[in-house]
Amino acid sequence: MINVTRTFLPPLEEYTRYLQGIWDRVYLTNAGPLVVELENLLKEYLGVRHFFYVNNGTIALQIALKALDIRGEVLTTPFSYVATTSSIVWEGCVPVFVDIDPETLCIDPTLLEAAITPRTQAIMATHVYGNPCNVEAIEEIANRHGLRVIYDAAHAFGTQLNGTSVLNYGDISTLSFHATKLFHTGEGGGIATNDDELAHRISYMRNFGHNGPEAFWGVGVNGKSSELHAAMGLSVFPYVEQLISRRQELSQLYDEQLDGHICRRPLLQPETSKYNCAYYPVVLPSEKVLLTVQNNLNAADIFPRRYFYPSLNTLNYVTSPQPMPVSEDISSRVLCLPLYYDLSDDQVHQITEIMNASL
Repeated sequence: MINVTRTFLPPLEEYTRYLQGIWDRVYLTNAGPLVVELENLLKEYLGVRHFFYVNNGTIALQIALKALDIRGEVLTTPFSYVATTSSIVWEGCVPVFVDIDPETLCIDPTLLEAAITPRTQAIMATHVYGNPCNVEAIEEIANRHGLRVIYDAAHAFGTQLNGTSVLNYGDISTLSFHATKLFHTGEGGGIATNDDELAHRISYMRNFGHNGPEAFWGVGVNGKSSELHAAMGLSVFPYVEQLISRRQELSQLYDEQLDGHICRRPLLQPETSKYNCAYYPVVLPSEKVLLTVQNNLNAADIFPRRYFYPSLNTLNYVTSPQPMPVSEDISSRVLCLPLYYDLSDDQVHQITEIMNASL
C-alpha cells in the first residue's frame, strides 16, 4: 500500500540513546534539557531571533492570536488545513475569507484591501504546500492599515525566500511538527518571531502564564511539549537536508513523467530560493477527472489525498459564509500525490503510469 505520506523514523538506536538520558534524569517535561536543546538547534537552523517549541501546530496558532491580542476580524485564506480557520473561531475571533491566487494557491493580496473593515485586526495567511505567500505585498498592506500578520507556516519548514527563512516575515510564524511533516517530533509545533516583546508574551503564555513556581505573569495555556517528543525531533533533525533532497528528486521525477499540460503544478513565488518540496499537489482539469484518477489509483492500493478539501469558507461553523470561487474550484480538483523519503522511483513510475492512462 502506498499512502500519500509515510512518517520518517530515524534508526531506533539513535532515539533510544536519548531515551536513556531521560530515564537517567527522570525529567520528562517542564522545559527539560532536550526541549531546550531542540529549541536552540531549530532557532539556529531556521535563522530566527526567537523560537518556541510547543505541543502542536494548532496551539501555536492560538497562542499567536493571543500574543497579538487579536479579538476582532482576521483576514484569512479559505485554502488551507482546517486548523487555520478553527483556531481563529476557537479564540473568539471572526474569520473573513479572502480568495486565493489561482497560480500560487496562496491568499491573493490584490483582494485583501477590499475585505478590510474597521473591525479587521490581523491577516492570517498560509504558505500553501510550503510555497511562500507574496509576503512583500501583504506586509505593505498590513503596514498601511495597522494590521498584524501571522503566517501559518505548517508546511514551510526549511523553505527560504530571498535567501532567508520564510519564518522571518510577518509578526509571528507557526509550524507543525506532526508525524506526517517533513521534520517532525511525533506531535509538536513551533512559534517563531523576531519581536522581543512578543517573545516575552509567548514564553509565558505557553506555560500557564508562570513567572516562577508561585507567580504568574498573565493568563496562559499548557503549550509545553515533553522530553520524549524532543528526543524524536533531535533524532530526526540530522536527516533534514537528506529528506528535502530526496523529496526534490522525487518531485522532479513526477515532473518528468506526468503530462504537465493536464496535471498543473502550483506556481512557486519567484523569490523562493529554497523550496522544501513538502507536498506534490497537482490541479486536474475537473473534479470528475480527479475522482477517476483517485479511483484508479486506489484500485492499485495507492492513496493520494484531496488536500485541501473542502474550501474552508464552506465549513458549517463559519457564521457568515462567503463565496470563494477560486478556492472552491481549486479545492474540488487538487490532489496531493504520494511523496515521502522511502518512496521508490519504481513506485513513482507506477503512479504516473496509472495517472497518465486515466487522463
